[in-house]
Amino acid sequence: MVPLLLGVSMVVFVLIRLIPGDPAELLASQWATAEDIALVRRAWGLDRPLPIQYGVFLGNLLRGDLGRSVASSVPVSTEIAARYPATLVLAVASMTVAIGVGGAAGIISARRPYSWLDNGAMVLALVGVSAPAFWAGLMLILLFSVILGWLPASGMGSLRHLVLPAVTLGSVAAGVIARQTRSSMLDVLSQDYIRTARSKGVAEAAVTYRHALKNALIPVVTIVGLQFGTLLGGSVVVESVFAWPGMGRLLVDAVLVRDYPIVQAAVLLFAATFACINLLVDMLYGLLDPRIRYE
Repeated sequence: MVPLLLGVSMVVFVLIRLIPGDPAELLASQWATAEDIALVRRAWGLDRPLPIQYGVFLGNLLRGDLGRSVASSVPVSTEIAARYPATLVLAVASMTVAIGVGGAAGIISARRPYSWLDNGAMVLALVGVSAPAFWAGLMLILLFSVILGWLPASGMGSLRHLVLPAVTLGSVAAGVIARQTRSSMLDVLSQDYIRTARSKGVAEAAVTYRHALKNALIPVVTIVGLQFGTLLGGSVVVESVFAWPGMGRLLVDAVLVRDYPIVQAAVLLFAATFACINLLVDMLYGLLDPRIRYE
């Protein structure tokens, strides 16, 4: 994780500075002279060579200092502390929707392969994977907020505000999880020990959930971990569509005004969260399959 985060910090540090535009000019007023812009650039250390800027950033990061926002002069840690919980709530809610809907659809499809239930579930999974998040969000707003008036279209407040963005963000992951669950379950259900359990008269529900599902979960858990990272990236678009006050909107606004400290800290936090999820997935392997833990 340490080399990974170090590499991410280096890449994002360089890429954000390749974006056209000078943050010093954005900070200065439109009537500022060249001397004023130079003073702003010097005050924020933007006139130093990139290796020195990166060294200062890395040194401050190791001390827990994320710097100050170029746009608002507020500490970056304060900005992130105010926004990150909202993004985490959205990501967890979206993953709950994805696992519930995708897992159930995959199991149903595997128990009745090539039936109308299987075909219908896989068509819906394909639609979920293919539909762009911004388009799906707008369609859900049009239907449930504008036409039916059941749910709020934007903002953050009650659980009703969470429904549409969570469904929008979770639909893509649900489709991927459904397809992977179906494939993995079909592979396990064709094994000899499953046929033996059925020949002994074990109930079909016990065969599916006690014997087959646990052995089919390892590739599904891997996909779930990867999809969590996708949800963090997709939250940038979904939060903009639903005016959700999370890290996504903060990151978009920071890119528009070339707020280097905010962008660097936000991307690094996303990478750290994704790395922790992958570590958790690795630990779950041993719980699902004792042979992995033993080896």
